Amino acid sequence: MNENWYVLTGGPCAGKTTTINELAKRGYPVVAEAARLIIEEELAQGTTIGEIVSHEDWLQAVVRRAVEMQKSVNENERVFFDRGIPDSIAYYRLGGKEQDEVLKAALDGVKYRKIFLLDLVDFSNDPARSETLEEARTLHQYIADAYQGLGYEIVRVPVMPVEKRVDYILAHLA
Repeated sequence: MNENWYVLTGGPCAGKTTTINELAKRGYPVVAEAARLIIEEELAQGTTIGEIVSHEDWLQAVVRRAVEMQKSVNENERVFFDRGIPDSIAYYRLGGKEQDEVLKAALDGVKYRKIFLLDLVDFSNDPARSETLEEARTLHQYIADAYQGLGYEIVRVPVMPVEKRVDYILAHLA
């Protein structure tokens, strides 16, 4: 287990990115969500969200990027991740895809200290989000199932102002 790596996760519209940004503002090292980075890069090149997420190797691309990003992180430093590699289990499941060798290898190569599952806030769409409200709720449950299935204990983070959410997370690190 990596004693210093923490994951903030949840379905779309759980406030993960807002919470990660608040942690960064407070001086904590953070790692952005791999999928969102890929989507933003592709959107900037004129690709539509539908084209991005329907590409055959989309899920593998996200896993590969997440692995690359984690390799660049100092293992001795406390770091907060906007999603962890096990989140991909939920996305594979939602897409009706079997776990492939890319995902299995990535899962074998990582272990986090603690998982914070942020409760969903009010649903809204943005250019980097393709899910519906129902898919967001389904993904939220699939994400919880994925981490629990891997033996992680999940700390549920209720909806509250972002500053209080960060305080809550920091109070539950041990």
